[in-house]
Amino acid sequence: MESTERFSSVINSGRAWIVAAVLAVVVLVGGALAFPRLVYDRFVWQYFWGPVYADAHNARCAVLSDGTATLLSDGCLSAETAGKVVARPGYTLVSEAGYALILIFMLLGVLYLLRWVQIGRDRRLFFALVPFMFFGGALRVVEDATDAALRAGAGEIIGYPLNTLIISPVIYFVVFFVTLAALMTALALARWNVIKREEYTYVAGSIGTVALFLTIGYIGYLVTTTIAPERMSAGFYPQITILVVILSILISVGVYSATDRVAPWINAGTRRIGLVVIFAQALDGVANVLAADWAKELGLSFYYSAKHPINQLIIDITDSVLPQSAIDTIGTAWPFLLVKVVAAVAVVSLFDERIFDENPRYALLLLIAITAVGLGPGTRDMLRATFGI
Repeated sequence: MESTERFSSVINSGRAWIVAAVLAVVVLVGGALAFPRLVYDRFVWQYFWGPVYADAHNARCAVLSDGTATLLSDGCLSAETAGKVVARPGYTLVSEAGYALILIFMLLGVLYLLRWVQIGRDRRLFFALVPFMFFGGALRVVEDATDAALRAGAGEIIGYPLNTLIISPVIYFVVFFVTLAALMTALALARWNVIKREEYTYVAGSIGTVALFLTIGYIGYLVTTTIAPERMSAGFYPQITILVVILSILISVGVYSATDRVAPWINAGTRRIGLVVIFAQALDGVANVLAADWAKELGLSFYYSAKHPINQLIIDITDSVLPQSAIDTIGTAWPFLLVKVVAAVAVVSLFDERIFDENPRYALLLLIAITAVGLGPGTRDMLRATFGI
């Protein structure tokens, strides 16, 4: 009787989530129809779809006028000054806030899904999904590679609108459905007695690992056969990946061990998951620092700029505070690494054993999301520099 009531509660919660999602879409579409210039032009298009559209066409910006989007390679600032609706590739504070809200809402939906299929209480699920986080970052580099091929004059490899599937934020949904398909496949194999029920995490993780290496292989193929012959900077720089991974491991293990000695309660709840969380944020920070400040010293012919507003803000503050002599010596991106690691430790400290006892699925989902926002961007930055694209 108790299990039946619990299952009924899950179904009702899932239905409420679906109703909320439908209502949100109805309100957004209704607002866009009733107030197209305000809701669609100045909100949906400018901050969400416009950046994807501009990125998909490898343009500096896209300008929306009377329902028609014009791609520009120059003159974006003039268009903004003239009061036109301008969207640039990348993120803004508005879009990042919007994506954060969507992420939280989607996590609730996934929580109901995990309850429905009765998985997610085992910590092994977290580790099974780590390869998919790397895969998401690698898949984003495929789009970077196609852009590099276009700039090198090698022609269009993946064109619009197909390339929007591997551009943020659409790529997050793509990776989510690939991950979901892998989990459902593993659970189906268990249901058909091909594997044991407890082995589904190993199967799902293996699928993610295969997807990751196939994606990296495809990037290497594009660079070798299409981009490198036309662009001198493209190639293979394994020292980038080696250095990023080694430094990230050293930092995460060092920080984890130090906190375990000084304040063991910080890691008591998450245990080894906390180490992965710190590693993910360290990898993102290290990749940013090396790509932004040490690219030429590591053999690259150009530097990379920050993609996220918060990252750029930290760099700008560092640039305004430190003397030029210090900037020339240590660069300006290193505080981003410090912020990422400190934030990771702070987050890990919030997950005590009680949270895992009372609601393990929700705790694991939050930790998966936190880890993904580090491993995904970090993997992208690392692989872009590794292949010089």
